Amino acid sequence: GSCVVAEISSYQMEATTNFRPHVAVVLNVTPDHVVRHGSLEVYQQMKEKMFSQQTPEDYLVLNYDNDKTRDMANRAKGQVFFFSRLEKLEEGAFVQDGWLTIVWKGQTCRLCRTDELKIKGGHNVENALAAAAAAFLAGARIPKIIDVLKEFAGVEHRIEPVATIAGVSYYNDSKATNTDSSIKALESFDGHIVLIAGGDDKMTDLTDFMTLVKERVDELILVGDAAARFKENAMKLGYPAEHIHEAGYSMEEAVKTAHAIAGPPQTVLLSPACASFDMYEGFEARGRDFKRLVKALADN
Repeated sequence: GSCVVAEISSYQMEATTNFRPHVAVVLNVTPDHVVRHGSLEVYQQMKEKMFSQQTPEDYLVLNYDNDKTRDMANRAKGQVFFFSRLEKLEEGAFVQDGWLTIVWKGQTCRLCRTDELKIKGGHNVENALAAAAAAFLAGARIPKIIDVLKEFAGVEHRIEPVATIAGVSYYNDSKATNTDSSIKALESFDGHIVLIAGGDDKMTDLTDFMTLVKERVDELILVGDAAARFKENAMKLGYPAEHIHEAGYSMEEAVKTAHAIAGPPQTVLLSPACASFDMYEGFEARGRDFKRLVKALADN
């Protein structure tokens, strides 16, 4: 038999009536698409439609560490399978002594160590647990799951290593089209970041994002429509004005500025926290433009 693995957006869920996945996975509920759905409650309802047609033969994989997703277990129609990066669960997928572990129906499987994953960051430990759980419940064999966990190197535009120039690594995280994704990227590095951010502004609250920027970002380079609001919010939270650089609507200017100011142990990170439509046709085009500019620098 064949199976389809699909990422379903909350926008798509709005239009569905009898969608019924055999294994449904909900990673988190964060305020990204509130503007579209009107409120966080409606946004959550759209996500919950994903499992509303399930039956007891189906599975619902939920993030135990997020209050909103943990609570979804109370409305589940299928069997609930939790995953947690932070706690050891009686049953589910979790990290124990540095090992990704699945415990289900009395069976315990150790998969691989967190440091054997090629993808960076705590959020990717969560993603790996969720993916392993879904594959396991869908009938994939454990040795195969282990192979993929150890081999998967990530996707284009998501904290993607581009080049190292004069001891400074450059990363393309163009897929971070909201503050939540950029927060996860910033958390993946040990500070000393030269951050390129900005673009088509989603007008979401910037407090959490700029608080982390203040903590981890040495130099902030801003582009696009969001630049003025981003600058104002950063300064409001005490980020020093002399470390903010404006590059207008030019990725070339942004990369040039980053290259001029960055030195070891710093890392240059494009993680816009914005959509791309003020300058590009999509985040892929933005990421490829960034990579082209960085590679041109590397070749000089």
